[in-house]
Amino acid sequence: MVSTPSIAGTESGIVRERSFQLLLLVNVLPPLGTALLSPVLGSLVEPLGATAASVGLLMSAFTGPAVVVIPIAGVISDRYGRRPVLIFGLVWFGLTGTAIAFVDTFRAAIALRLLQGIGFAALTPIIITSLGDLYAGTKEATAQGLRFTGSGLSQTAFPLVAGVLVGVGWRYPFLLYAVAFPIAAIVYRHLEEPMDTDATTGSDAALDDQLAGLRRLLAHRRAWTIVVARGTANLAWFGFLTYNSIVVVDVLGGTPAQAGLLAALASLTYALAATQTGRITARFESRLYPLVAANASMGVGLGTVFLATSLSIAAVGVVLMGAGFGLVLSMYRSVVTTLAPAGLRGGLVSLSEGSGRAAATLTPIAMGAAIAVATAQMAFVPAVRLVGLATGVVGAVVGIGCLLAMSRAPPIRMAEWESPS
Repeated sequence: MVSTPSIAGTESGIVRERSFQLLLLVNVLPPLGTALLSPVLGSLVEPLGATAASVGLLMSAFTGPAVVVIPIAGVISDRYGRRPVLIFGLVWFGLTGTAIAFVDTFRAAIALRLLQGIGFAALTPIIITSLGDLYAGTKEATAQGLRFTGSGLSQTAFPLVAGVLVGVGWRYPFLLYAVAFPIAAIVYRHLEEPMDTDATTGSDAALDDQLAGLRRLLAHRRAWTIVVARGTANLAWFGFLTYNSIVVVDVLGGTPAQAGLLAALASLTYALAATQTGRITARFESRLYPLVAANASMGVGLGTVFLATSLSIAAVGVVLMGAGFGLVLSMYRSVVTTLAPAGLRGGLVSLSEGSGRAAATLTPIAMGAAIAVATAQMAFVPAVRLVGLATGVVGAVVGIGCLLAMSRAPPIRMAEWESPS
């Protein structure tokens, strides 16, 4: 049997540390915000009185609030600690998600999904920030990679269960969100505050001073470029998720089941790639080179998927894209936690995650509009291929451009932000 250290690198022993185990347990929930609904959306149209065109709003309603709420959650965690924000996020996420099983109207379901998005905002960014509080260097990079691996496995396993439960009744998949309650109880009882209590600003600085410090930090080129780069990383991934079934069924003449297999392959690929974050970080003196390569892999992979003439070629593109995505997001999250002192770390991480959620929300809209414009000049299939290829190119070029700009910026002097004023 292959040992764990040989898979994830020399720092993979963190999986035996209780704080990491608890944060990994919390991390089970956030991916289910969208992944759990993916296989059941079609089954919700009739019972909730929705339409095939409108039922997708259950996805957008969840991702939209996070764009605004994530930065607020980050600032609150910097002032009052990570642990209370995580516990609130777990309880709120579970309560609003489970409640959908007990409503009968589409409007009520949309409202609850909006509220559930607030719970998400208090989870993933705070987990990422907490790992930055606890670890540094290669160990922190390994932790971020293994966390992202956990997200991929969660996105693979729970939708399968939801697909079975929806055959029993449309309400039952939403009851899976109730797993948040025992997790919240375990975290409340066993998780120690990851943040250094001396770094909290709740009693030592006014909120205006803290926000001023965050604005000054964000004005630094190293900070704003990583925030923008984090957003562009989602262009390829959500472009693929949105048009995967259209490419497979309408362009390649495949089946929905084959589209599902490509989506599963993408999740498994990024989960496996993320396990190598610590090892790659240790091997390269600078993270610039692996990050540039990973961005290029995402762009080439997405372009290959949209230009593919067969499912086997599309699968090659999915592997390239998934590998790049797993490494890029793990490394970005590791980098951003090192750019701010503890008192501002949650705010900066949350801004970068908010950038990602904004890209996730806008990418399907922008691609849809571009395809609509392109079909006025050409047939539908060439329009889809062109827009998909362009999305991959834009994501890779902007991401690599941000990395090059960041590499040429002077380092951030932490002492300037230790006491925001």
